[in-house]
Amino acid sequence: MFQKNLFADIKAGIVVFLVALPLCLGIAMACKVPLFSGIIAGVIGGILVTIFSGAKYSVSGPAAGLTAIVLASISQLGSYQAFLAAVVFAGVFQLILGVLKAGSVGNYIPNAVIKGMLAGIGIILIIKQIPHLFGYDKDPQGDEQFIQMDGENSFTELVHMINFITPGAIIVGIVSFIILIIADTTFYKKNKILSNIPGPLLVVILGVLLTISFNSNSFLVIDSQHLVSLPTISSIDDLTSNLTFPDFSFANSSTFWIIVLTLAIVASLETLLGIEAVDKLDPDKNESNTNKELLAQGIGNIACGFFGGLPVTSVIVRSSANINSGAKSKLSTILHAVLLLVSVLLLPNILALIPNACLAAILIMTGFKLTKLAIFKEQWKFGFEQFIPFVITIVVMLVTDLLKGVCAGVIVSIIYIIRDNIKSSFEASSDVMDGQLYYLIKLPQHVTFFNKGYLINFFGTIEPESKVIIDASINKKINRDSKDVIDNFINTSKKRNIKIELIKYKH
Repeated sequence: MFQKNLFADIKAGIVVFLVALPLCLGIAMACKVPLFSGIIAGVIGGILVTIFSGAKYSVSGPAAGLTAIVLASISQLGSYQAFLAAVVFAGVFQLILGVLKAGSVGNYIPNAVIKGMLAGIGIILIIKQIPHLFGYDKDPQGDEQFIQMDGENSFTELVHMINFITPGAIIVGIVSFIILIIADTTFYKKNKILSNIPGPLLVVILGVLLTISFNSNSFLVIDSQHLVSLPTISSIDDLTSNLTFPDFSFANSSTFWIIVLTLAIVASLETLLGIEAVDKLDPDKNESNTNKELLAQGIGNIACGFFGGLPVTSVIVRSSANINSGAKSKLSTILHAVLLLVSVLLLPNILALIPNACLAAILIMTGFKLTKLAIFKEQWKFGFEQFIPFVITIVVMLVTDLLKGVCAGVIVSIIYIIRDNIKSSFEASSDVMDGQLYYLIKLPQHVTFFNKGYLINFFGTIEPESKVIIDASINKKINRDSKDVIDNFINTSKKRNIKIELIKYKH
């Protein structure tokens, strides 16, 4: 059993490595920081955060959702070194949040919103990776923002890519998809030899071979701009020169501390949302310790700040790839980080031959698994109060970003909750006894201003010459607005010959 689990973790680690590599580099490029900063964040997130993590399958690394904050912060502070100092203190703040047990925040996000977030990320992955599949690489890998760095948006990019199609990249993309589809079949998974080779690894190997073979054909050749871009590290001097260290000289400015708090709060929220989503995908249905996760993220971000890495969070794309690849323990996550570091240091020439198109195919397939049609059918079956927040989360995510999408979904969910509470909070009935029309209204434990409209409508339907019983036996508190409505009805009831009977109601 141990050997079987070990092999499963090795296969999953390889797949996560292939998913994480372009994202680590692409997010660093999108943030306009040294490419090696993305690798450092991936390594620290994969090893250090995982060791202290409260989640079994979560994979941490540089997050696309922080790109806008990173860009704005560096601009305000004037240097990447000053920003790294802010990352260190943001990590300290996360440690404090963990100690204060603030991890329970994620428990209050509705399931429909979490499912919408997963589906939204899947759709964004697909839309964002299609241009790379066709050989149009103007927008960096890992950019999830609707408005892109090149001035285009997620949808106009799909139109512009038609004018920049690279034949060699399309062939690589088609071959990659065929391999990935075959690798997902029962035949492949049950074959003693093929089942030991992760589909994404086979895709990358064939992608490199096709890239080499296309070099002699001017029509099919894939230029370096369509291949993985890597930092050049051929010696210890190159390694040390690629490390950036924090500058704490700005720590006495209010701008610095605003950035620290913003970074810590947003990174923590993204992590908590990521952990909630990973728990939903987890086949074993483990419940992660979110307070422990905040502590782990704090330790990771302190290390990232000191060694020049981008800030890290739990990342859903990598985590879902980890689960879908059959990971059995934290070893797969740690292995992916080791592969990131070793491959960049020892295999840069080989990695530089990997076409973006084959990596895009891998990410698109990951996106399809996150946004299966069955998820939409399931939410529709649960009714509008589940389906509408689910869809709103997706739509807002597509045109803004993850956090705004989640906030929009939560707001819509709250509106449905308020509506349902207003409808179901009162027990009201009417009946005719001995020729007299009776109305009975039972006040709940708490009557809020949200109930004001219901009370006005209910009292407006009461017929003259009837009797109304207002039962407040279980009521503990009535909001002033609603009490005024009840008192006003009692005061004016005589004019309509309505008899009032009060049970434990203080008029």
